[in-house]
Amino acid sequence: MDLRNVKGLLFDKDGTLFDFAATWEPWAEAFLLRVCDGEREMAARVGADIGFDLATRRFAPDSIAIAGTPQQVVDALAPHFPERPPSDLLELINAEAARAPQREAVPLRPFLQGLRDRGLRLGVATNDAEHPARAHLLAAGVVDMFDFIAGFDSGHGGKPSPGQLHAFAAHVGLPASSLAMVGDSIHDLEAARVAGMGRIAVLTGPATAEELAPHADLVLPDIGHLPGRLI
Repeated sequence: MDLRNVKGLLFDKDGTLFDFAATWEPWAEAFLLRVCDGEREMAARVGADIGFDLATRRFAPDSIAIAGTPQQVVDALAPHFPERPPSDLLELINAEAARAPQREAVPLRPFLQGLRDRGLRLGVATNDAEHPARAHLLAAGVVDMFDFIAGFDSGHGGKPSPGQLHAFAAHVGLPASSLAMVGDSIHDLEAARVAGMGRIAVLTGPATAEELAPHADLVLPDIGHLPGRLI
């Protein structure tokens, strides 16, 4: 893919701007133990239903927690907690997620400033909720770097549907063909395909290059390799 004509980049958050495993695997263990009142056997059963192995502290590649929305995670959790309204589970997930410490895939502030200095419009489209997404970007000191930030609950739907991508294009006033989606999952790349955007995959999430390559125009080790492709 020739990035020299790209005028804007839309980033996924988890596994793209932030390293997925370093951030969410420790969080998942702590969250499951909390919601299960410290009962490890129950936490292991609940974790299995969202694709998380408590014993190994690893997500399965097809875990709903990787590319799904918090609401989809709640739908998987709800049968284990019939006494708790799903809305309470969603509120707990979003509150805990907002506090999850994020590990930047690369030093984000200089990376994003470099892109803005080239005149690129920047956005974030995540299947996380918008509030924790903004909290993570604020904690990293980069929320002001983005022209557009959308979560699954921002009114545009979630990926792999292209609503967030269409909204970004409309917000920055650019045709989709001049934009590219950068993400770590097939959901990101499928949304880009449907929206008519370029598809850039990175390997800082759970998916492998072999899994992503058939769906991507370009596969990079991480977002830090993007500036060199813009020259």
